[in-house]
Amino acid sequence: MKAFRARGTFRAGNKDQDFSVDIVAKDKDDAIERVFSNFGSRHRASRRFVFIDEVKKIDASESSAPVVQAYFGISNIVKTDIPKSEEE
Repeated sequence: MKAFRARGTFRAGNKDQDFSVDIVAKDKDDAIERVFSNFGSRHRASRRFVFIDEVKKIDASESSAPVVQAYFGISNIVKTDIPKSEEE
């Protein structure tokens, strides 16, 4: 499985809404199918109203999408060294 970023527009009411979504898929065709599925289930947009301009493979560490981070085991938790007080 690989991370992909899809960009395009979809019809939201009377207006077109831009989108950029990061997803995990097997290949480019699977990524396109998952975008259509996602917008159909979340926004009730039929496939003919979802226009995908670009789908490109990305490095998983570039994504801030929780689905991508969880799949690849990426954590955004920053560990810092807390200085100990002199009393300890």
